[in-house]
Amino acid sequence: MMDWGMQNRINRIIKPDTGKTLMFAVDHGYFMGPTSGLEQLDQTIEPLLPYADSLMLTRGALRYYTDPRVDVPIIMRVSGGTSILNKNLLHEGITVSMEDAIRMNASAVAFSILVGSDFERDTLLAFTQVVDEAERYGIPTLAVTAVGKALVRDARYLSLASRIAAELGARIVKTYYCENFERVINTCPVPVVIAGGKKIPEMDALTMAYNAIQTGAAGVDMGRNIFQSDAPVAMVQAVRAVVHNNATPAEAFEMYEEIKNR
Repeated sequence: MMDWGMQNRINRIIKPDTGKTLMFAVDHGYFMGPTSGLEQLDQTIEPLLPYADSLMLTRGALRYYTDPRVDVPIIMRVSGGTSILNKNLLHEGITVSMEDAIRMNASAVAFSILVGSDFERDTLLAFTQVVDEAERYGIPTLAVTAVGKALVRDARYLSLASRIAAELGARIVKTYYCENFERVINTCPVPVVIAGGKKIPEMDALTMAYNAIQTGAAGVDMGRNIFQSDAPVAMVQAVRAVVHNNATPAEAFEMYEEIKNR
């Protein structure tokens, strides 16, 4: 049976009334630096927070760019160690102690694993250390199934990575949307949310979110497709309508255009 604290933290992120979540990811700076749209992170996120179910970011971004009075569940990035300049970009290790995550009131912690790479064993074993520490304090772990350039983002691979993450103790899995996504959902015993990925046209992003939700995803963890949009506040509301209100891509895009043009 899941303990009260663990379940309460998960319920803060995945809303019990819909069983869905809109996570807002702004943790890109830990390996990309001041990427486009996040140069002044506080100015970017402040108008978007009322529409997000949780905020995924690093401890430094949380400390320096957010107001402690903001009542949004925090998913803290606790993996890293390489930058976008390193050819071994995804060879990540543990960067935050569980004590510090708790001190900063994280509702969950996020760690990237790389299945099928030369560094598979390193990231998987580091992830299990995070799971052990997090479980001790009732903190959910979100496993991010990072994908290297040489790996194909298809249902076979993503279901493999997602299942491994769950079997190692992840409470939530973040992965990419793909064709036959129902295979990923049906073979993973914990909630799966999709990554927004690189910036794509708004209609395409809304369609991807809709297809994932209809296939059984527990939500989306979207960053660049929101904060790099021409109208971020309109886009986050459109994505939220897809996730929580079953809006179709056409309905959500109409909402986006309406709010954008106000």
